[in-house]
Amino acid sequence: MKKHAVRGWIEETGIIAAVRVSSEEDALFAAQAVAEGGIVVIEIPLTLPQATKVISHLVKNHPRMVVGAGGVTHAAGALHCLEAGAQFLTCDGLHPAVIEFAVSQSVVVVPGTLTPTEVITAWGANADFVKVVPCAQIGGENYIGSLHRMFPHIPLIASGGVNQQNASNFILAGAVALGVGRELIPPDAIHRRQQDRIGELARRFLGFVKAGRDHLAARAARRTAIDED
Repeated sequence: MKKHAVRGWIEETGIIAAVRVSSEEDALFAAQAVAEGGIVVIEIPLTLPQATKVISHLVKNHPRMVVGAGGVTHAAGALHCLEAGAQFLTCDGLHPAVIEFAVSQSVVVVPGTLTPTEVITAWGANADFVKVVPCAQIGGENYIGSLHRMFPHIPLIASGGVNQQNASNFILAGAVALGVGRELIPPDAIHRRQQDRIGELARRFLGFVKAGRDHLAARAARRTAIDED
């Protein structure tokens, strides 16, 4: 899948599902359950044993999924992920070497940032999106809103502490997408193999994103009408 298509799927879906589980079997189950609920952008963190094997399996057997590697910290690890078939790379911190490598390979990269300086640095290095993590613990949607007002041209992804209560608020504050893990894929739902429950959570989070975007569109329409008057 080409870079522009991957970027488009992330923008359209509005959610990156972080599959933070403890085994290969759990990861495959979780990814399929989330995808059947409508969230097809799946991140497999490198903290998972056999992460590249899971990425390879998903890419080969589920062509409708957009599968990426999460928690990438260096270029060598990024290369292994791409060799396994990863279609995008995310980081939990700012790793310039990973961004540079991804850009050289024409692969979507989403570095992690926290401060305004890091946001500027990541965007200046040609990142495709800039993830703000952990955002809920340092001001939540108000912090995302502040960053969005400072950098309205930078596509921000809110991650870390996103849940059903605040998901729409992050979109309203200016996030183009959300990174969601445990709130979307609860550990007990994995243990009990509750595929329907995870699917329902996926549909809910997609609904939160849509509600936020609909509200923003309505707000923009009202402003246009006022300006035309």
